[in-house]
Amino acid sequence: MKLKKLSRLDSTTLQLFWDDGHVGVTPLELLRDACPCAGCQGETVLLHHYAPAPDPDPHPGKYTLKGAETVGSYALKLVWEDGHEQGLYTWEHLRSLCCCEACVERREPAAGEGPQ
Repeated sequence: MKLKKLSRLDSTTLQLFWDDGHVGVTPLELLRDACPCAGCQGETVLLHHYAPAPDPDPHPGKYTLKGAETVGSYALKLVWEDGHEQGLYTWEHLRSLCCCEACVERREPAAGEGPQ
């Protein structure tokens, strides 16, 4: 699975075109909040875990996408208006964030299933 193309669906959502024919949509806010970099998600080094402090009041430009570029043949680097650009979104990570109807239905447990 590889991303072929992306475009803005509107000012808050990206449309992603995949090499298997899937066309997905992902809100920019979800993409930024799911940034995989250590500064956003934390990391463990030598048995010590770093967890970033929550950002209760989003700063200007946090959810405004300024640019995007592919990294090798495996990821997308997103550049945000506030200067953040450390996260490398692998194709698998990007696809897992898809919010199209089919992907959302696949992730939601059927009625009567799941934790009780």
